[in-house]
This record gives sequence, structure tokens and C-alpha cells, in this order.
Amino acid sequence: MLMERERTEITAYLKMLITHGLTKGTGGNISVYNQALKYMAVSPSGMDYFKLSPEDIVVMDLDGNIIDGNRKPSSEYEMHSIFYRERDDILSVVHAHSPYASVLACLNWSIEPCTYLIGSAGKDVRCTKYETFGSPELAASALKGMEGRYAVLLGNHGLLAGGTDLATAFDTAEEIEFCAEIYYKCKAAGNPVLLSDNQMDIVLEKFKTYGVQPEVD
Repeated sequence: MLMERERTEITAYLKMLITHGLTKGTGGNISVYNQALKYMAVSPSGMDYFKLSPEDIVVMDLDGNIIDGNRKPSSEYEMHSIFYRERDDILSVVHAHSPYASVLACLNWSIEPCTYLIGSAGKDVRCTKYETFGSPELAASALKGMEGRYAVLLGNHGLLAGGTDLATAFDTAEEIEFCAEIYYKCKAAGNPVLLSDNQMDIVLEKFKTYGVQPEVD
């Protein structure tokens, strides 16, 4: 099966969108890009995540043509492929309708650096203006909103996160959902004290080696 590893991985992480509280029902979508093949594997449209098999995941080229699979791909596939065309540091994209990120997206609020944990995505997380789901306009808006970052809030919609692999993209989605919750609760209580650019520069530098373990002989 073409891209069997990526398709198997996506089926596992789609279930985790539900079990980790990042979406409801069949909301959200996930993709992984294979640079050697120049194909992406992307979740199908509107199918129960707990009934999926790897064969249900659709393999597409970056022009939107189906290469392998009998299912209809996610309506948001253009919002995934645009990153693989335009950014070589993103090889997986996770889209979620997580509660607090979606609340902020509906408020059209960006997430300011009230906690250093936002450094998993960058100095902050921008929020785009609303665009219709599945449209080229949404894809272009997401790409611009995530410029220099690894996450973006889609106005009146939800959260998008990217990474060098699916595990990293998913972790970033979880981390930014947590940051969204912190930010929302801080705003409800008052005005959060924000970290400075210099403080965030230090955080971003330290994050480059966070979790990197030395090799054992």
C-alpha cells in the first residue's frame, strides 16, 4: 500500500484528536507529506475516526489529484498542500476544533505571549480573518497567518498546527490549545502580564534543544 506508514499513523492520530479533547465528531483533519514521493496522505471527509483503516486515508499530489484511495479527501486538503508547496520545514499539518482555541478564533483574538509555552509555535499565535472552509482563500490565509510560526488560529473556525513530523505537529496543537486556555482565563480575570520580545527570543533558543537527549555509546 502506497504510504502505508503515514496512513497508519494518521488513523491513530485522528482518534487522538477525539480522546485528547481537540475536536468533536468528525471535525478536524490531518495530513503527512512524503518529500521523496512528493505526495501527501490526508484524512477522508466526514468518516468516523474510530472506524477508519489505513486504506481510508487518501494519497494525493500537491495539485489536488488523488493518487491512491477510494475515499473523498478532506474538504480542507488545499489548506494542507499549500504548506508542503511553500514551506520545507513543515511535513505534517494538524487541524483541530479544540475548545479554547476555537473560542479565541471566534473572538478573532490572537494569543499573546502570556506563557513561555507558546514558544512551541513561535513568539505568539496570530488569528486570521474568517474565510469559508475548504476554500483557496482559507488556505492562503492560513499560510500567511502561520508565517514564521508553527500554529495559527483560523478566524471563527479553529486551530491549525504544523511540524516536521506528525508527532510534533500534534504536540504543538495540544500545547497551543493549552496556551489558548491560559490566555482566555487570564483575560477573564484581568490583563495578563506579557513576556517581552527579548524574553521570548531566549525561550525560542532554549526550545531548540528541549527534549534532545545525548546519544548513548
